[in-house]
Amino acid sequence: MVAGVDIGGTSTQVVLCGTDLGVIDRLQVPTPAARGGAAMVGAALDAVRRLRGRTAARLLGVGVGAAGVVDARAGRILVASDSFRDWAGYEVTAEVERALGVPAFLDNDVNAFLRGETAAGAVAGEPDVFGMTLGTGVGGALWLDGALYEGPHGAAGEIGHVPGFGDLPCTCGGRGHLETLASGRSIAARYGERTGRTATARDMAESAGRGDPDALAVYEAAGAGVARAVLIAAGLLDVTTFVIGGGVSRSWALLESAVRRTLAAEPPVSGRPVRVLPARLGGDAVAVGAAVRVRAELDPHSRRTAEAKVNDENQPSAIV
Repeated sequence: MVAGVDIGGTSTQVVLCGTDLGVIDRLQVPTPAARGGAAMVGAALDAVRRLRGRTAARLLGVGVGAAGVVDARAGRILVASDSFRDWAGYEVTAEVERALGVPAFLDNDVNAFLRGETAAGAVAGEPDVFGMTLGTGVGGALWLDGALYEGPHGAAGEIGHVPGFGDLPCTCGGRGHLETLASGRSIAARYGERTGRTATARDMAESAGRGDPDALAVYEAAGAGVARAVLIAAGLLDVTTFVIGGGVSRSWALLESAVRRTLAAEPPVSGRPVRVLPARLGGDAVAVGAAVRVRAELDPHSRRTAEAKVNDENQPSAIV
């Protein structure tokens, strides 16, 4: 049995997975992001211990998917947004190993998301995939030739912080990033600017479903931004399969029309059709992907086995 942990901006999801990567048990707890790295990891450890106490199976290792730019080899956070206090520089895997006495491995949360979806999700078995998450922030990750490509500095695929999407200030200190249009926090902020009203992204999705023109306009801009990001990635990398997850992606019915129109207006130079697939693992994707990393590290053959496991009866249909 292995544990996967997803430390997000608002909540931390922990799963226990068996040898087939099936989820045995899960638990979600609030992320104490304002209290610092020690509190965040402490909350995750408490959740792992609670789950561990509910099964007789032996825990072999723990994988952690964490927000921010990470040094996966050293097991620490390199760069974090202003949503997290005292997170940059935190030695995550050392603390987990010290507390639980098992090997621990760290991934950026979007890298973990993509590991999960390529192993047991919407794009299982696909050799080349770009993953994008629309949550508290916007993240990206890259899967090339059947393996995660992190880049020389661990930031490959970070499409959420590429400029060219307007001129609004971003949480990272830059301007005009995709995150200013398509993250849950930014969607709510854009709605507030238009209406003077405070609402969460979930509230806005409900309002848009009732035909609120301001909410619809904000989702239209977010969808167009996501599609432009897809086209940038397709043009630079010649990758045409995309998987989209995160909390905002649950509102694809509100984003899809803008995504379709933008992709149709400027197709990739390769002429190949672009496939945009919804994540299949839902809220478990990052945690399952973190568990996939543990299995791959402890048993090099497990990755190939997991990647070959595709549920043919339940394949998702492409959004675009």
